[in-house]
This record gives sequence, structure tokens and C-alpha cells, in this order.
Amino acid sequence: MSDETTSDARTGETAGTSATGGGESTFTVIVAAAANLGIAVAKAVAGLISGSSAMLSEAAHSVADTVTELLLLTALRRSGKPADEAHPLGYGPERYIWAMLASVATFVGGAVFSVYDGVHTLAAGEELGDPLVSYLVLAVAFLLEGYSLRTGLRQVRGEAARLRAPVGHYFRHTPDTAVKAVVMEDSAALAGLLLAAGGLLGGQLTGSGVWDGIASILIGLLLVYVAWVLGRSNAQLLIGRPVPEPMRAGIREELLSVPHIIDVLELTTLIQGPSEILIAAKIDFRDASTADQIEWACEEAEEQLRERYPSVRRVYLDPTPGLRQRRRGPA
Repeated sequence: MSDETTSDARTGETAGTSATGGGESTFTVIVAAAANLGIAVAKAVAGLISGSSAMLSEAAHSVADTVTELLLLTALRRSGKPADEAHPLGYGPERYIWAMLASVATFVGGAVFSVYDGVHTLAAGEELGDPLVSYLVLAVAFLLEGYSLRTGLRQVRGEAARLRAPVGHYFRHTPDTAVKAVVMEDSAALAGLLLAAGGLLGGQLTGSGVWDGIASILIGLLLVYVAWVLGRSNAQLLIGRPVPEPMRAGIREELLSVPHIIDVLELTTLIQGPSEILIAAKIDFRDASTADQIEWACEEAEEQLRERYPSVRRVYLDPTPGLRQRRRGPA
């Protein structure tokens, strides 16, 4: 087996072995929310003093990020509730509803305002004030956003190392969209800060507000991209995303290793949360197996699947006649 194939097989199990990270994700989101709230106020004040549309766009960006983090905290809290009679499969998918709303907040609260403010600046112009305060705020914001990003990346790298998966592959495929949102938004925030600084510097050197307007529009387009990526990730999980193909192959392998199971006729998998996977399968058992043997085979299969993939929460196996039995018909 090649190194690439081995890597794919390991990283295909990302969704199935992420049994940790709930508390760590909460801490990551809280750090990001605290940083963004303070930064938003500072940017707004600096933007009003300097008259910079890029700074005001960055303030809107941080406000949107703060709202996003609050929505993500809600997602983490509500999705962690245990299953009950009203929700027998648990509340895991609720995480992706709130995370989807968070991506909408990023788009509406940050991207739309930034693009509008930039276009308005280009059309009407702006009076530039003293940019010193803005530079100071941008420098402090860069440090705070960098710390928040460092916290998120540390979690991503830790999980990827635990799964022996490449960091990039883990980040693209992880069902933990909360930490994915924090990392993407903090990365966009750092890029936005550099764009805002570029707009301020361009205005200083040329005396024109055009550079500031362009920076504001670029910040808005950056947020559009972040909102689109996060929205698409959450939409896929809300619609119902199966586990990766290498993991499905591993599930089949585990099922076929159980005595009395001769074939897996149909396999359905569903990611319900970062550490919540449902497996349903139609199984062809040996014709000579007794009811008692079939029952114990189902128990053993579930035990093996949970041992290999700790995120498996529900396993439903349906004894189903195979092709030969169907041809013969009922006895």
C-alpha cells in the first residue's frame, strides 16, 4: 500500500474518531468571542476618529465575528443535550443549524456592510483624519486575533496529530464546524487588518480615500468567501453527509469479520455531529445461523464498530435475505 493510500485511509476516519474536542471547541470559541468584542469597539472608535471606511468595515467585521461566536456557543450548548423522547436521535444536528446562522451573520453583518461602505467611499469620497489611533488599534487587534487563531490552530493540529492525518485534510473534512469557523474567521480577520492598514497607508501617501474604499471592498469580498465556505460545510452536514469512503470500507470490513455475517447488502452512514455517527445496514447472515447466534452477532458487530470508531453512537442492523435466498423464496 502506498503512503498516499495509507494517508487517505487514516484521514478517512476523521469523522469517526473525533470523540474529544467538545470542551476544547467551547474554549476556542470563547477566546475568539472575547477577542472580537474588545476589538470591535476599538475599531469603531478608531474608524470614527480617522474617518477611515476600511476601519469601520473592520469594526463591522469584528461585530459580525462576535455575533458568530455567540451563535457557535449556542450551537455547542444545545447540540450537547442528551437524546430524549421528543428527539430520540439526539440534538447533534442542531449544532449545524446555529453554525449556518453564524455564516449568515458573517455575510450580512460583515460582508454586505463592508462592500457597501467601500462603494460609498469610492463614489462620495471621504475626509481622512489622523490615522495614528487606527494604526495602534490595528496593531493590538492583530495580536489579539493572532492569539485567538493560535488557539484554534492548536486544537486543529492536536486533533489531526491524534488521528495521524494531514492538518489540511483534517481541517477540510472535520465535522466540527465550530472550530473551523473560528480558524477561518480569525484568518480572515488578520488578512482584513492588513488590508485596512494598506488602505490607511495608501490614503496617507496619496491623500485620496480611494485606497481606503478599495480596502473596504476587499474586506467585504473576503468575508463573502468565508461565509460561503462555512455555509456550504454546514449545509452539507444538515442535508446529511455520510462518513468518508475509507471509513465506510472500514465499517464493512468490521461487519464482515463478525461470525455468521456473510455479506453487507446495504450500508447507510450519517454524521450527526462531530462525535456522533449513525450506522444502519442490511445484513445477510448464514442460513444455518440460529436466532440466538444472529442476536449475538449483532451485539458483537456493534461492539467492534464502537471500539474502532469511538464516535459511533447508534448501530442498526437489519437481517435481510441475500440474493440466493431471494431466488429460492421463503422456506
